[in-house]
Amino acid sequence: MIRVFGSLNMDLVAAADHIPVPGETVLTGTYLRVPGGKGNNQAVAAARAGGAVAMAGCVGRDGFGEILIDNLRRNGIDTAAVRPVDEPTGIAMITVDKAGENIITVASGANMAVTADLFGPNQWTTGDTLVVQMEVPPEETWKTVRQAHERGARTIVNVAPAAPIPHDILEAVDVLVVNEGEAMTVARGLGLTTPDIAATARALVEAGAGACVVTLGGDGAMAAVGDHVYRVVPARITVADTTGAGDTFTGVLAQGLDAGLSMQDALRRASLAAGLACEALGAQASMPAAEAIDAAMAERRI
Repeated sequence: MIRVFGSLNMDLVAAADHIPVPGETVLTGTYLRVPGGKGNNQAVAAARAGGAVAMAGCVGRDGFGEILIDNLRRNGIDTAAVRPVDEPTGIAMITVDKAGENIITVASGANMAVTADLFGPNQWTTGDTLVVQMEVPPEETWKTVRQAHERGARTIVNVAPAAPIPHDILEAVDVLVVNEGEAMTVARGLGLTTPDIAATARALVEAGAGACVVTLGGDGAMAAVGDHVYRVVPARITVADTTGAGDTFTGVLAQGLDAGLSMQDALRRASLAAGLACEALGAQASMPAAEAIDAAMAERRI
């Protein structure tokens, strides 16, 4: 079972000619209202890729909250640990330009009410995979990581948005997932100085993480595991919107590892899935199903 602990937002997405600069108003025709939040997105990505998934988080007692819970259920995700609270459901306001780049503002709302008891300490088994991010209170996230680690579950920590990780938590992380900037933030917080991103990934493993996976945007991804560094080159895609690509990568990586794939094979599958997610607008709307990932891997001989 993949257990995702994290954020649930409603995304309000507008496509514009360009991303506005401070003080500028950019007019566009319409917008999309789609379920989002890093926790929510990663749960859906893992479920669509074929995983058995449970979600823990908080939503408001409002229409957005009802839509988010219903969406999780329609994706086959267990919502027993999703708690309605009196704060409004979190929202993300997203503008996407013609090149597929985006700017995002998040109002956290109910996400700040998330607590570690949503997944009780006695629920964890050695067959579980925990996935967390950094959009809910960090102290609750770290409690959850400790609980899962102590009971033998696999722990996957996606440090997004970038934040420092306490050293004792790093030692409880089986797979650290970061982009280049996030990797540097974590390394600096631990007092590590390295010459390049590969050395940073290796240093984070030496500092305690079981493995360090670094997403490299258009350059693919890499993973440091033990004394080895694996690199995956990106598939050729037509970019429409990069929103949710990182969450797709993390969710599909978790599903692959939970299903027993090697790190190399899980990395290849996650990287291709993230690329496929860039070919359509929206975060969850563009996340591929297992059949689409498998077909693309066979077609492109990944």
